[in-house]
Amino acid sequence: MTVKTNLLIAAASSMIFAAGATAQTAPVETTATQTTTSATPAQTAPATTATPQAAPATAAPVAPTAAPTTTIAAALPTLPNRATLTKLVTAAKLQTTLAGPGPFTVFAPSDEAFTRLPAGALDTLLKPESAPTLATIIKYHVVAGAVTSDQLKAQITAGGGKATLTTLAGQPLIASLGPNSNIELTDTAGIKSYVDTADIKETNGVVHLTNGMSVPKLG
Repeated sequence: MTVKTNLLIAAASSMIFAAGATAQTAPVETTATQTTTSATPAQTAPATTATPQAAPATAAPVAPTAAPTTTIAAALPTLPNRATLTKLVTAAKLQTTLAGPGPFTVFAPSDEAFTRLPAGALDTLLKPESAPTLATIIKYHVVAGAVTSDQLKAQITAGGGKATLTTLAGQPLIASLGPNSNIELTDTAGIKSYVDTADIKETNGVVHLTNGMSVPKLG
């Protein structure tokens, strides 16, 4: 069983890293006015190597937000285009974590981000045997503490252009400023994704919607 499980995880890891080479277009960054508001990100066509990033329009001004009434775990199913992430959080058995006191910052990939995985990769990750690997991937999108976009940009500036975020997976995720000051995330493979809707505030933290998934080191 151990050999079979290791082979399954290795196969999933290989497929995920192969998909991770798809570069994302920098979108217009907006600030959430309520937990059900999001923007549709601009995407590049899937590719096998990273391509130059297109500059986005100027980020939208900050708008007042409604007072949060629910946890991140409860809010995920209500967020537009995050059904796949919700399914993966459930499969990884992380609902309790994201319903806990936290606080947490979650970078939430869109449904489209997961469609760029190779055929069969998502099904493999959803198998019970892959739960530990899947948990690592999801935790790589979560940071301890509630960090708003303004606070994150301040950290980036203080860090000379980069902020190293320690995720719940125990691996670093690098934040920097993309075109027109949108937040750019760079994973362990050097692949970039972008925040397109920031500051969806919940009772136990904040969610930033992204147009791509980030991949930790696996295996």
